[in-house]
Amino acid sequence: MFENLTGRLDGIFKELRRRGKLSEGDVDNVMREVRLALLEADVHFSVVKKFIAQVRERALGAEVSKALNPGQQVVKIVNEELIKTLGDPSKINLTGEKPYVIMMVGLQGSGKTTACAKLAKKLRSQGERVLMVAADPYRPAAIKQLQTLGERIDVPVFTEDGKKPPEVSSHAYDYARKGGFTVVIIDTAGRSQLDQDLMDELRAIQARVKTVEILLVVDSMIGQEALHIAEGFRDTVSITGLVMTKIDGDARGGAAISIRSVTGVPIKFLSTGEGIDAMEAYDPGRLASRILGMGDVIGLIEKAEMAFDQKEAQKQAEKMISGEFSLDDFLHQLKQIKKMGSISQILEMMPGNMGQMAKAVDPRDAEKQLKQTEAIINSMTSQERRFPDILNASRRRRIASGSGTQVQDVNRLIKQYRDIKKLMKTFQKSGGRGLPRLFG
Repeated sequence: MFENLTGRLDGIFKELRRRGKLSEGDVDNVMREVRLALLEADVHFSVVKKFIAQVRERALGAEVSKALNPGQQVVKIVNEELIKTLGDPSKINLTGEKPYVIMMVGLQGSGKTTACAKLAKKLRSQGERVLMVAADPYRPAAIKQLQTLGERIDVPVFTEDGKKPPEVSSHAYDYARKGGFTVVIIDTAGRSQLDQDLMDELRAIQARVKTVEILLVVDSMIGQEALHIAEGFRDTVSITGLVMTKIDGDARGGAAISIRSVTGVPIKFLSTGEGIDAMEAYDPGRLASRILGMGDVIGLIEKAEMAFDQKEAQKQAEKMISGEFSLDDFLHQLKQIKKMGSISQILEMMPGNMGQMAKAVDPRDAEKQLKQTEAIINSMTSQERRFPDILNASRRRRIASGSGTQVQDVNRLIKQYRDIKKLMKTFQKSGGRGLPRLFG
């Protein structure tokens, strides 16, 4: 989402790092470019003005003038001030009497229903017994959508025909309390715009059930309009946090930077993709690192931990080192990588030079390559996947035809597989010392 902003800032900072000394004019020039980059990214002008003033004041102070590398020191200041602007992290409140009620609110099209399911899955993975409540009887198929998502993540959905949302919510709370559920997530109705009927209904629900959180789901792709929506809900309903959706979309990113500073409401979660696992707790430090092109190693590790089963990963590693690694195992590894999210998301989280190299890779080509590899392996018989050495010319032609690829593509895959096995053998023979040398 921040690709354009990251590119602009990266160019500014590259030039800055080359300079041994910085004059006041140099700082002003840099601040002018940073200001333009932020405004182009749709960051609110009041936020930009305050941010630039704070960075400039520090950049002209002693911490820069006495630094061994003033350019790098200014980059450090920009990072620190950006984290301040993005606001402190705020955890979801799960305290008090159970079940904890979380009311999800927002306009139609913001991704609210999907966000309910993502949050439910996240909380369920943390040991909570979650019940989702379908309290949107107005939008066609809203209840069915929540039920379908509930089936996917194995979380029950409470529904009641012919009842108003406040009554449905109250009955759901009683059901959850008697059933031993610890968290209730209410998917409320949305509207195409802010109106009195919407607010009255939300207040009526709040009067019937005691909520620990009222989370406003905001589509980050609508730019500064997100700020007006957040302010509208904040002024009429006691929203406690924000969920920013479509962070992975082709938006300029300004809403995410501005919204905490302008509204005073903390961001609690970011929805980072279409997958049901694609929701992460908001961390301003990690988001600032992504914006400034420093990657997000912690986020990458967390994605890997969610996608890979530890015992299975250990088993696969032992197979690789022992040389028993088959094309079935190769396919299994590819599927695990796909669980981590899109290639573009994974590349975006890589730090430093790796992140710069990743920008040269077209994510669409990488995605295509993954799908092609999967199709080729799936077109093989189980015997061919276990014993690739039997793949003669006629077998390879059949596999290429079955997978919709060329024989050269099949040959390339087999070569990649053999290179990996060769690498693992070298590693095994060297007692673990060969691998670092090969990559060093």
